[in-house]
Amino acid sequence: MDDLFLFIIEVVGTFAFAISGIRLAAYKNFDLFGAYTVGLVTAIGGGTLRDVLLDIPVFWMQTWLYLAVTGFSLILVILFRKVLVSHDTMLFIFDTVGLALFVVIGIQKTLAVGYPMWVAIAMGMITGSFGGITRDILINEEPLFFRKDIYATACIAGGVAYWLSWLLTPDPIIAQIACAVIVIALRTLALRYNWSLPVIKYDGNK
Repeated sequence: MDDLFLFIIEVVGTFAFAISGIRLAAYKNFDLFGAYTVGLVTAIGGGTLRDVLLDIPVFWMQTWLYLAVTGFSLILVILFRKVLVSHDTMLFIFDTVGLALFVVIGIQKTLAVGYPMWVAIAMGMITGSFGGITRDILINEEPLFFRKDIYATACIAGGVAYWLSWLLTPDPIIAQIACAVIVIALRTLALRYNWSLPVIKYDGNK
């Protein structure tokens, strides 16, 4: 049951991140192949790096489903481009959902192969954010991960929520839900109240 739940999370996260990547590619007027590539890299980039670092089989090489989910995402963007491309809120929704779900997957897979929680939290952050970093580089945008926006911080907070939930009740599904809720809540509150981390500024005149 737990494996099925994780598989569903991974598929939904792939769909959400693929939509976010294809949506930005469409905004930049990429062709269909370019849009699919950006969507695919967004969806599988973090998980690929995670699996390589953990020395386990790369998840998307085990089934064609993830490639198909990205293709389905491309079709949806083509059919509903006026809604998905023209509204920044749609990007935020899909990016935040994908981030939350992939943080959960990264933590769970890392714990499953025997690494401690601090490594799992780091892998959760990598799984959730690296695809988005690669996406932004491909479309020639400054990666959101490196800006003052609450992004990596939300991943870490989600990981801590997972750990605390696991200490209180050793039920992985409860811990996974707590992690996802915290990531989504922090991203939403940061947008609503304009929260951000301090930035390092350089004044060349001094």
